[in-house]
Amino acid sequence: MEAVIARVLDRHLAERPDAPAVIARGGALTYAGLDAAAGAAAGALWELGVRPGMRVAACLPNDLDIVTAFHGAQRIGAVWAGIGEALAPAEQAALAAMIEPTVILAGPRCGIEADNSKKSRVLDTRAWRVLTARNLTAPPVTADPHAPAGIAFTSGTTGAPKAITHSQHNLLLPARVLAATRGYGPDLRKGDSFPLTILNLQVLCTLLAAVSGGTAVVMDRRDPDGVAEWIQRSRATVWNGAPAQLHDLAARPDLDLSALSEAWTGGGDTPEHVRAAFTAAHRIPVVVSYGLSEAPTCVSIDPPDGRHREGASGRVLEHLDVTAEEGELIVRAAQDGPWKKQWRPPLGLWRDGHVTGGGDQVATGDIGTVDAGGWLTVTDRKKLMIVRGGGNVSPAEVERVLTAHPAVRRAAVFGVPDDRLGERVAALIVPGTGVTEEALAEFCARRLARYKIPDRWGAAAELPVNAMNKVIRPALPDLLGSAPPLQK
Repeated sequence: MEAVIARVLDRHLAERPDAPAVIARGGALTYAGLDAAAGAAAGALWELGVRPGMRVAACLPNDLDIVTAFHGAQRIGAVWAGIGEALAPAEQAALAAMIEPTVILAGPRCGIEADNSKKSRVLDTRAWRVLTARNLTAPPVTADPHAPAGIAFTSGTTGAPKAITHSQHNLLLPARVLAATRGYGPDLRKGDSFPLTILNLQVLCTLLAAVSGGTAVVMDRRDPDGVAEWIQRSRATVWNGAPAQLHDLAARPDLDLSALSEAWTGGGDTPEHVRAAFTAAHRIPVVVSYGLSEAPTCVSIDPPDGRHREGASGRVLEHLDVTAEEGELIVRAAQDGPWKKQWRPPLGLWRDGHVTGGGDQVATGDIGTVDAGGWLTVTDRKKLMIVRGGGNVSPAEVERVLTAHPAVRRAAVFGVPDDRLGERVAALIVPGTGVTEEALAEFCARRLARYKIPDRWGAAAELPVNAMNKVIRPALPDLLGSAPPLQK
């Protein structure tokens, strides 16, 4: 089995070099083409001064560049980090400042300015393509499979971003397990319209396809017509979408998704009625999963034989052991079976130029159960995280922005149920003089990604608090229902 990502293409290069490896808006690459492009990306990064252990950040759209740059970075032992295009420029710059990348690959929606990037060199897409076209060669690097290789940004209950650090071993293992347990091979065409700036998606699209010998279909549209167009054109066999996308596609039985053998979606945030409606409209089974940035990617998934249990998020994958301790789901390495003791938790958090923390397990922050058959059910979130259409929103982060407005005395942000998105972001405001919904939304838009901005607002004379002056959050939805609106 492959020890490092640099070797993941070797078997296919020997046996099927002309087979399709990646399809994207910018074109297609065979395995030989992907190998050559990854080599050119490694050479370009080396020319820019990137060395093993240095960070490479990419704020790029879903296209060939983000795939080839990822493979190139891994070949020279660099640490990869994706920075979401949907984030506000201030958020993008804050993530870059946290990890101090040597190079930032900047697409058209990247708002990180060279003058603000300190030690980082910012290359736009045109400059990057000119450099890679020189086909420079990096010297041979023997990458350590257990050294830092990828950073996933996530927010905790405080709203402060965390930089979860994984090794190449961590990133390859879930791809290998999924390929083996689901029987994926060269016929796999794995379609994803989630941004590949999310580290989990590099695993579930790029690496899963490469391990299987199949094709990664890198989609650049998330709307129903765009997804259907991609599926038809690429003949994708597996597509991974958010519950909101399934909701929209279920309402469009006229769209042709017939190339799919299954559609994946995420866990406890997928209502059963949405799953049933999608299957009724398109006659395609929906595979429900549950995953974490810390895992990385899938922890559990519906088995390939088509079984599903209502309310469950599939069965725990064979390389993991998940237990419910005082209700919270805890992830450890499997202690028996074909993948025993192969999983390792994240290396830790990237802070101040190095990795700190780590351990032998991951506390998920989710409340749930795992039965004797390995079926995992998430019943509640211990964390306060709002999941809006597949995107995580930290209430604390949004509250900090709102309370920075001079006309806001206090704010409480929380999720409210929504049939399409799973949850919407709501805010109760204790207003000062002259505050309006429009002004707050505009204030947020300069500091937050669009999906984090509240779309339900209410005014309150005071927020319900306990003896420690902490907001009593279970009372917020009822208070919102009776609260007067903010001024428009």
